[in-house]
Amino acid sequence: MTMDQTFTTRPELRGSFGMVSSTHWLASSSGMAVLERGGNAFDAVVAAGFVLQVVEPNQNGAGGDLPLLFARADDKRPTVLCGQGVAPAGASVARFRSSGLDLVPGSGLLAAAVPGAVPAWLTLLRDHGTMELADVLAYAIGYARDGYPVTPALAQCVADIEPMFREHWTTSAAVYLAGGTAPEPGSVFRNPVLAETYQKLANSSGATREARIDAALAAWSQGFVAEAIDAFARTAWRDSSGADHAGVLTGADMAAWQPSYEDPVRYDFAGHTVCKTAPWGQGPVLLQQLALLQGQDLVPGTVEYAHRVVEGAKLAFADREAWYGDGFDVPLETLLSPEYNAARRALIGPEASFELRPGSPDGRTPVLPTRPDTAPVPSDASTGEPVAAGGGAARGDTVHVDVVDRWGNMVAAMPSGGWLHSSPVIPSLGFCLGTRMQMTWLQEGLSSTLIPGRRPRTTLSPTLVLRGEEPVLAFGSPGGDQQDQWQLLFLLNHVVGGMNLQQAIDAPTFHTSHFPESFYPRPAYPGRVVAEARLGEAVLSGLRSRGHEVVVSGDWSLGRMCVVGRDPERALVRAAANPRGMQGYAVGR
Repeated sequence: MTMDQTFTTRPELRGSFGMVSSTHWLASSSGMAVLERGGNAFDAVVAAGFVLQVVEPNQNGAGGDLPLLFARADDKRPTVLCGQGVAPAGASVARFRSSGLDLVPGSGLLAAAVPGAVPAWLTLLRDHGTMELADVLAYAIGYARDGYPVTPALAQCVADIEPMFREHWTTSAAVYLAGGTAPEPGSVFRNPVLAETYQKLANSSGATREARIDAALAAWSQGFVAEAIDAFARTAWRDSSGADHAGVLTGADMAAWQPSYEDPVRYDFAGHTVCKTAPWGQGPVLLQQLALLQGQDLVPGTVEYAHRVVEGAKLAFADREAWYGDGFDVPLETLLSPEYNAARRALIGPEASFELRPGSPDGRTPVLPTRPDTAPVPSDASTGEPVAAGGGAARGDTVHVDVVDRWGNMVAAMPSGGWLHSSPVIPSLGFCLGTRMQMTWLQEGLSSTLIPGRRPRTTLSPTLVLRGEEPVLAFGSPGGDQQDQWQLLFLLNHVVGGMNLQQAIDAPTFHTSHFPESFYPRPAYPGRVVAEARLGEAVLSGLRSRGHEVVVSGDWSLGRMCVVGRDPERALVRAAANPRGMQGYAVGR
């Protein structure tokens, strides 16, 4: 098979005014409405981000987390804004072990880190936006108060979790089963309590725009939101361990934390500079995959290409398991060095590997987590992020939004967590807490051991790309551990395969689930490749002949890519969005 994508599901959008691409058409349209009103990319992305909390509650929520990358038109330096909250002061290995736990639960209150998404959105708006918070929040408030059409994915998610709502999470049943049953696709759904929470933030007073946003931040981290979360977390609720546990998150934890600006990690590939978060998240694993492919003869759509991509992913993600973590001495310079990657590349043979093979950068001995022998199999729909690791259609519990404006401001944002099946709805706020701490291990001495005050090693991984010193691409895909595999294929399709943005998204997709999942109960599927059937029988059978266990997924089932781009030489902007799932949409002119 070749990758000649002469047909695309949608056009690559091109214009000169502005572009928004997200995982839901209502968020994209809301962001575009802000641009049309004279707002910049930062105003638009915040408006779209809050709308995503409302219309994709199965994928993210106000109690979740948010990393983003951006570049200002008047600066151009790529910057990370970290809205990934830390483990509470009361969260420790000893605390969890004393409750008889071998793993951090995948649902419930114990797994809640400090919720960082809302503070990050407010910080971005205050520091880089131009509009009033009330005007930016108006779109989300309207959809929460007046309603929005339920997507098939949302309806299915509520139906899957309905038994848990009825039997244990009664506060969630009051919101999502308010009509007596799970909402039907196409029905209008409302969350008036969430609308009221947003309205209280929007009503925050102060002498200036910035002061009013600061007042909203205080209301979140030290005021009515923090007070409600503190009180709610003291009650024990059922979680994925099969027992009832109260949380350890407190109002003091929320007051002590704030989002941070950081420099990204960079790597040069095929005339572009790819920028990711530091290894408190999995972002650099995309750069490690690029480093392993550096200088190789890459022909997308061939068996050799798919084999090398998969085997490279296995090596890169093995390093993620051994070396990535917040506050850990991550040997990142070595992990991205030509010498290290030449040695690692030599490990890729003609046959599929079934081993997890982290490297020994600077002569250090890697230490891998050990999954408990008693680790459970999920028994309900509250756990993990079901993203087709074991095969089948992807249902990644994450959203994404990218914006570029006519001035050249550009943002890539990956909100997630706090989804409706993470924990019970806080009745006075209308949203759930997240479960990001499930990505830590209750094993001492690891790079990702649970430690109070440290960020869980998140899978959330937006991407910003430069050409020279000019930001030219902002993109991302939900999908947990698959995020930086699906994004890799998109990037290779575009910069190596010469496809336009929509062609690069539409092209057949695959990934490996060889390494331990980041989500409870942390299974792994050594040697497994999950691939869309459209990859073609020649490639699929070729992978099998090399020893890969190939699980064939639906033709249009893997990935939820979004992207915006700039063409500085011609003063044009571009965008594309994923057709899979029939939700993502790009708009612009």
